[in-house]
Amino acid sequence: MSFWVINLVTALLSFVIAGVSGIFLVPFLHKIKFGQPIKTEDGPKWHAKKQGTPTMGGFMFIISTIITAIAGYWIYRWKTGIDTTDSESFKMFYRLLSCIIFAASFGFLGFIDDYKKVAQKKNDGLTPWQKIAIQVICGGGFLFAIRCFGDKSTKIDLGFWSTPSLGIFYYILMMLVIIYLTNAVNLTDGVDGLCGSVTFVAMLIFTVCCSILKQNEMTCYTMALAGGCLGFLLWNLNPAKCFMGDTGSMFLGASVTAISLILHKHLLMILVALVYIIEALSVVIQVSYFKYTKKKYGEGRRIFKMTPIHHHFEMSGFSEYKIVITFSLCGIIFGVLGIITLLAF
Repeated sequence: MSFWVINLVTALLSFVIAGVSGIFLVPFLHKIKFGQPIKTEDGPKWHAKKQGTPTMGGFMFIISTIITAIAGYWIYRWKTGIDTTDSESFKMFYRLLSCIIFAASFGFLGFIDDYKKVAQKKNDGLTPWQKIAIQVICGGGFLFAIRCFGDKSTKIDLGFWSTPSLGIFYYILMMLVIIYLTNAVNLTDGVDGLCGSVTFVAMLIFTVCCSILKQNEMTCYTMALAGGCLGFLLWNLNPAKCFMGDTGSMFLGASVTAISLILHKHLLMILVALVYIIEALSVVIQVSYFKYTKKKYGEGRRIFKMTPIHHHFEMSGFSEYKIVITFSLCGIIFGVLGIITLLAF
């Protein structure tokens, strides 16, 4: 059984588990009334009709990803005859395990946030500072783990140029990256099928990159998550029968960030995650410009019709399907550029 066959089987199995689990999860979420509260000021007014759509559907791909990634890894080791006494092999296993634990911890954070929202029937869960505090703790643990398991470099690798060793400042910068990028993925989850589709593309790109960098064990995770996202999209494409909630988006954000940091290719990370980065940046630009113009002119002005930027396109007449396709295509283009830079440098 070849490496790519194992990956395809892993992705297919994850797809099936995620897709089939929705048959049981969605009615259960309806039964216990775990519906998403909708705050119309955070999105177009017509999103109000989505009020009560079951949330926490991210459990579909979280469960499928964890099960199939671990199973795929052990099948890969068994079929390829990796030397189990080799220290590098075990380091790779623990880096994979660190990725799973890190993503699961962020998924649990998202679950707490979702639970507070549905329990209080409000669109506000944990406070921003509560989220950041937990993210810092989980992020610090992850950075410590990957250092223990082999990645002691503190250089930022931009392909064509690498910084000198930054020491402790590298980990401070990467902590900021963790906070920004995980929350950027969370912000991308605002249109039916968008976050799942963009992340599906990102995982396929990461699979190719892991293969190029000879980190084949990590492809067990990237393909498992790609399959899980695809299975979830059966329930999440417009009109969505279920939302992933912060449970799912925080898990996806942590997964994208963890794989990027494990590969230690920062230019690649920027390109593959550029859709998410732009989504979050649009919010920063909008809020900053609004505050500046309010102070200068007495009234706040906007650059975009609404942020995150997918809502700007929605307000401009794009259907949710068109937004998903457009953003996914952008993800493919940026991702291919990332692969090219990886091969070039």
